[in-house]
Amino acid sequence: MKIKEVIVVEGRDDTAAIKRAVNADTIETGGSAIHARTIEKIRLAQQKRGVIIFTDPDYQGERIRKIISRSVPGCKHAFITQEDGTKKGDIGVENASPDVIVRALSEVRTEMAETVGEITADDLLKNGLTSGGDAKERRIKLGEALGIGYANAKQMLQRLNAFQISRAEFEAAIEAINKERE
Repeated sequence: MKIKEVIVVEGRDDTAAIKRAVNADTIETGGSAIHARTIEKIRLAQQKRGVIIFTDPDYQGERIRKIISRSVPGCKHAFITQEDGTKKGDIGVENASPDVIVRALSEVRTEMAETVGEITADDLLKNGLTSGGDAKERRIKLGEALGIGYANAKQMLQRLNAFQISRAEFEAAIEAINKERE
């Protein structure tokens, strides 16, 4: 499988995992301290070929994703779950199997800047995604179902709308989560 876009990852081990799964070019951020030169390379890649941000499913990976998204609008995003990216207590894209990487890349989402989406904070509250004992677990399941990764409640609302998740997609995912509980 050949990927047209350039995939942004955190390090060499992530590049190796991507190349085991697909034929693609990568840009490595070198960790969480992203240099201006790296942002410029990502910006140029976005203009020429498009970019898919594929960072680790942890705090630092999300931090890197946000920095790049703010600096380079219109990027696509690929996500894996912490479970799929964990091996011997280490979390990262480098631990994901080729099948997991291919699936994540086939379900990329494009972030749209400055969009007003269909989902509101009331929708999150009404569906038990903001408070209560299982709100975090429900957000994890929602992120998995929609292919947008885990986020806290505020970030989840932003992500749902930035990725233009429709009300129908949102409601279908919530219905599936609710059926699991029955």
